[in-house]
Amino acid sequence: MAKTIVITGVTRGIGRGLASEFDRLGHKVIGCGRSADQLAELQTALGQAHDFSVVDITDDRAVADWAKRTLAKHGAPDLLINNAAIINRNANLVDVSAEEFDAVIDINIKGVANVTRHFAPAMIKHNHGVIVNLSSGWGRSTSPEVAPYCATKWAIEGLSKAMAEELPSGMACVPLSPGMVNTEMLQSCFGAGAASARKPDNFAKAAAPFLLGLGPKDNGQSLTAPG
Repeated sequence: MAKTIVITGVTRGIGRGLASEFDRLGHKVIGCGRSADQLAELQTALGQAHDFSVVDITDDRAVADWAKRTLAKHGAPDLLINNAAIINRNANLVDVSAEEFDAVIDINIKGVANVTRHFAPAMIKHNHGVIVNLSSGWGRSTSPEVAPYCATKWAIEGLSKAMAEELPSGMACVPLSPGMVNTEMLQSCFGAGAASARKPDNFAKAAAPFLLGLGPKDNGQSLTAPG
């Protein structure tokens, strides 16, 4: 049966890879990003069965409007994937500006909270659906020069596990580490070394069936994508 899947940060990297793979598998994708041009390109590539919108997830009012439109048109999602995130440039914490630190926090934590706040109630009402919050190996370990990013992904682990305790029995909320994927964020950390990681499309081929198989049995578990 076809599922309705909401994905944030759908224009690049993991989000783009998942959108394409879910489309290939016959599911409906509702996605958001910040680039109108990239969203238009994605809409053309995947077709009108899907629904892509320009949304700044740090803007709670904009997220509320997007969720209202989406729920009215498509109903409550079966799967909500909070994927959108940024990383700080490699630097010791004391050298990261307040502005850059705020941006990482606002997207990686507040953005997840905003999207969840406006989509999850409809899922809870039906006691159905899975919320997947993209974590990281750096949500379970640490490295120098990425302290702001680590802070946000450790927060995602705690946020997800706490929310899992609040959900009805038919739902699940899980933090998911994607493993090493060759995205722009990984390239910003490792440069050319990122090329040894699997590409987003290859990640998505393994991850999409795994994500579709998640359910109440997985609630509150810290999971890692296969492959």
